[in-house]
Amino acid sequence: MVRHVSCINCGKCRKVCTHKNCIACGICVEVCPLRLRKIAGEEIETEVLAEKLMKGKEVLVSSGGGITISGGEPLAQPDFLFDLIRQLKPINIAVETSGYANKNVFQKMLTEVDLVLMDVKHTDSVIHKKYTGVDNSLILENLKVLCQSTTNFHIRIPLIPGINDTPTNLEKIALLVKNAKHLIKVELLPYHKTAGAKYPMLGKKYNPGFDTEKPVNIQPEIFRKHNINVSVL
Repeated sequence: MVRHVSCINCGKCRKVCTHKNCIACGICVEVCPLRLRKIAGEEIETEVLAEKLMKGKEVLVSSGGGITISGGEPLAQPDFLFDLIRQLKPINIAVETSGYANKNVFQKMLTEVDLVLMDVKHTDSVIHKKYTGVDNSLILENLKVLCQSTTNFHIRIPLIPGINDTPTNLEKIALLVKNAKHLIKVELLPYHKTAGAKYPMLGKKYNPGFDTEKPVNIQPEIFRKHNINVSVL
């Protein structure tokens, strides 16, 4: 990622780079005098990550806190996820997921964690595929499994203006989860443009396909009428 706005065009990054396309080797990162370049992300083994996280074990256990594993999609790397969870016990573990995961992996995850934070974006398969790139059938199947499980969970709805913040969509989501005994609450997350600033740093144009200036329609009352605990984040 490059912060082009502050670049002084000294040319040092171009002098050391020998690749036609970026391979994230990091050579240019090291020579940038203003530290405007960085590699987002790193490869790490479960043992190394667990060791870092467990440094706060005493505080987490005594305070009743825990560790949330997010992403990306944690369930896309199930071997890594389950090995990490094994090494973090007995600390409370939460997993944040889109629900787009192999059924067997999803079900195993429910038996390994203390809390699930699951996104539900849209109930309409056509609209869901248009804006996320995938059909929502697998997500809804896993949501049903989650609602029938004994694992505590939150449902998180990122509200996108004009796309999924409609009364119809929110009502359908409410009906899907209202009878779940272990649903703690629904969290509404109004859209914000923070992610847009990262696109130029990746050499991309931010064009999400909807009006980013349109106000978000926040309707917690739809969930309250079904006696669902709801909050706006």
